[in-house]
Amino acid sequence: MELRHIRYFLAVAEEGSFTKAAQKLMIAQPPLSRQIKDLEEELGTELFIRRNRGLSLTEAGNRFRVYASRIDSLAKASTEEIREMNKGLSGTIFLGTVEGCAPRLLAEWVTAFHRKYPLVDFNIWNGSSDDVVNRVNSGLCDMGIITAPYDEEGLEGIPVHTEPWIAMIPTGHPLAKKRSASVKIEDLAPYELIIPSRHSRKKEIEGWFALVQKEPKIICRIAHMLNAYELTAHGLGITIYPAAAAEYASEDVCIKPLSHPAVSATYILIRSNSRTHSLVAREFWDAVPADR
Repeated sequence: MELRHIRYFLAVAEEGSFTKAAQKLMIAQPPLSRQIKDLEEELGTELFIRRNRGLSLTEAGNRFRVYASRIDSLAKASTEEIREMNKGLSGTIFLGTVEGCAPRLLAEWVTAFHRKYPLVDFNIWNGSSDDVVNRVNSGLCDMGIITAPYDEEGLEGIPVHTEPWIAMIPTGHPLAKKRSASVKIEDLAPYELIIPSRHSRKKEIEGWFALVQKEPKIICRIAHMLNAYELTAHGLGITIYPAAAAEYASEDVCIKPLSHPAVSATYILIRSNSRTHSLVAREFWDAVPADR
C-alpha cells in the first residue's frame, strides 16, 4: 500500500464517484479504478458498494476511511514540518476566542509569537465558549480560549487566567449607593439579574445562590458583555459577569466585586486531542504561558 492509494481512496470516498474523483485528481478514470481495486485486494475486502447511481462505503470502507484520514493528515503535517525546517516556521494558525480578558491574552501571545516567527499569520474568530468548542472540535480552529466549565471529552486544556466575578449595577440602584466596596450574593437575591447565556453558567450562578439559601431572579441571559452593560446602563437589571466587564465602567454603571461566596472565572486554552496538529500550531501551544 502506498500513499497514493490512501489519497485516491479518500478522493473517491469524498466524491462518491470514480468519474468525479478522477477529475479532482486530474487522472484518467480507468487507472483510478484499478488502483482502488488493487487496494481492496490487498486489504482482502471491498471498500465500496458500486451502484448505477454512484458509490457508497461498505462497513470496512467506513472504518478504513478513519485510518486513511489520519495517515493523510500525518503525511501532510510531516511534509510541512520538514519544509519549514529549511525556510523557517510559517503557516496560518486558526484561533477562536471568547470576549472578556481573552482578547488581551490572545493579543499578547500573538504579538510575541509573530516577533519570533514573522512568517506565521493568524486567523482569529470570536464567539461564545460553546461556539469556540464546536469550532475546535470540527477542525475550524486549531485552538481556542474559553471559560470553564466545559465538556473535556476529546479536548486538551490548560488554564491561562483567572479573574473574579463582578456585579454591574445601575448608578441609581440602592446597591450602588451603599458604601460597601463589594456586594454579597444574598444582597442580589431581591433584584432582577442579567447573566451570561451559557446553560452551564446559569447552573453555576444558581449554585452560588443555593449556598446562601436564595434563588436568583434571572430575567435575561445574554452572550456578549457589551450588550449586558448597555441593558444595565438603561436600568433593566443588575448584570453578573467576569471582572473583564469592568472596562465598560462609566457614570451610568457602578462596578462591585462579588464577595460572598468568593467566586472566580477561569479561562482555558483548548485544542483537540484526537487531531494531528501542524508544527506551527504545536509551537504556538507550547509558547502560551499557563496560569500559575
